[in-house]
Amino acid sequence: MAETKMNVQLLAHTMITEKFAKSFALNETETDLTDVGELFRNGCTDGQAVALSAIRTCYSANKPSEIVAKEGAKYFGNSASDGGTGTDADRLFRQIVASKHTSTLEHLTFTFAIEGVSRALLAQLTRHRAGFSFSVQSQRYVRMGSGDRSGGFDYVVPKEAKVGSAEYVFVSAMEAAQKAYDDLRKAGVKAEDARAVLPQAAATNLVMTVNLRALLDFYAKRRKGNGAQAEIADLAEALRRAVTEVEPWTAQFFGEVS
Repeated sequence: MAETKMNVQLLAHTMITEKFAKSFALNETETDLTDVGELFRNGCTDGQAVALSAIRTCYSANKPSEIVAKEGAKYFGNSASDGGTGTDADRLFRQIVASKHTSTLEHLTFTFAIEGVSRALLAQLTRHRAGFSFSVQSQRYVRMGSGDRSGGFDYVVPKEAKVGSAEYVFVSAMEAAQKAYDDLRKAGVKAEDARAVLPQAAATNLVMTVNLRALLDFYAKRRKGNGAQAEIADLAEALRRAVTEVEPWTAQFFGEVS
């Protein structure tokens, strides 16, 4: 049993298929690259290709599989016509967010490993249901006894509980909960019932998949400075950083969708 800290890692995100890439000469083995292929080699992302395909499908006579090949040069090869930053694709993405036509962003998904967060955070996180999928470490099947493989339950100490004597009181409560759990197990109580004495501070791990629209909505509600509890605000920032690292164009939209 020990205090733990949050760790967030992006496991997977939307990637275009090899067949789709070949349709506009993105494949590395191609020798005669189209203009669109060159644009993508120069920094356009897989997520942007999917987003453009989804958005333009609603308004274009072209087939979804043809949109990047036939319209990509126009959108990714020209500066934003609204005077804003980036390409005209960025202008289109801004227009879509401003008009609330963000269902087109649901086609981009991100899968995270989220480790060392409290059960209190989990309760808040799972209130965000539409567009989210969760697979959570079970306290029923993962035994949390001091003598078990887990070595006892780890816990998250809120920042407010690390001031003065508060931390001693908090850690003492964790130790008491661990002893109660261990004593119940020794008394023959099954793990699925002994877990009832574990606190909301008990740490857990999960895999979470979320689409971009849902993630932007989550961030708007849980970001720092918007009244969110510190732990889930820290999670919101970690998710934002992970997404914008692989899809930099999304950075301008975090905090805008609500």
